[in-house]
Amino acid sequence: MKICTDWTGLPPEDRGAAAAIGNFDGVHLGHQAVIDITRKAAERNGAPLGILTFEPHPREYFAPDAPPFRLMNAEAKQHRLEKLGVERLYQLRFDSRLSALTPEEFARDVIAGGLDLRHVVVGADFCFGKGRKGTAQDLVRFGDELGFGVTLAPLLEGAAGAVSSTAIRQALTDGRPRDAARMLGHWHRIEGEVLHGDKRGRDLGFPTANMTIRGLHPPRFGIYAVSVDILSGPHAGTYLGAASIGTRPQFGENIPNCETFLFDFSGDLYGTHLSVALVEFLRPEQTFQDVQGLIAQMDDDCTRARAILDRLCPPPSLSDITR
Repeated sequence: MKICTDWTGLPPEDRGAAAAIGNFDGVHLGHQAVIDITRKAAERNGAPLGILTFEPHPREYFAPDAPPFRLMNAEAKQHRLEKLGVERLYQLRFDSRLSALTPEEFARDVIAGGLDLRHVVVGADFCFGKGRKGTAQDLVRFGDELGFGVTLAPLLEGAAGAVSSTAIRQALTDGRPRDAARMLGHWHRIEGEVLHGDKRGRDLGFPTANMTIRGLHPPRFGIYAVSVDILSGPHAGTYLGAASIGTRPQFGENIPNCETFLFDFSGDLYGTHLSVALVEFLRPEQTFQDVQGLIAQMDDDCTRARAILDRLCPPPSLSDITR
């Protein structure tokens, strides 16, 4: 997958794709349905399959101090889109230049001009341009005038209503990772580099891989059964384990992070990249009278997590989702 971060000065081979436009936070089933429509448009036009998205997320750009809301960071999004067969990822930097473009300027200068897209696919509720004044119907009109095709994709409905990033965030807030997976079509994952911590877990007999969750929507704080992909380094592969997400109240910490203990693993993971899939919520964070009480609870957490993960299967049945 080729990643392009600007719409100007692209070589001919990176222009002319059929692309879906949006933020694709979570790359959930609704996004995947849009990508499937785009794939068919790419085949009809003999064009690469593309995604046009923005980094940082426009919501982060306009409200940098708002609570974190993203389901995945840019790296995790790239991995997921590549798995879906995307060939061109136009990950445009959202800055003062891009945010100032009117809807007509965005269609003319970015879509038709710089990227020379053959066809674009957007959701029926798509808005674009300065002040989000452009509508999906405006895009259809601009496409007719500027020579690119436009398809409006319907919203995806599941058993509980529209599949959306908002609904997925709520499921994670409630500690319902399997419900989130039903809407995502895959386990919700936290991805990032393993950082040096205080190494307290090692002293307790449970060495953990520590990762930041800064900038991400925090799942319910507590202990999870997890499946872990080590994405780089000599230990690359898939492992099972238990993870603690939260502020570690036993030790007076206050910066949320993700600490993952891998079962049946021995090795140094510092500097490698992990993808931690939340499979089942086990219990909320709590404090204990002494360290021995904490260790006993951690033993119990790992036993429960192993029992759940022994029955590990692909994400929950998606049969209640209709396209």
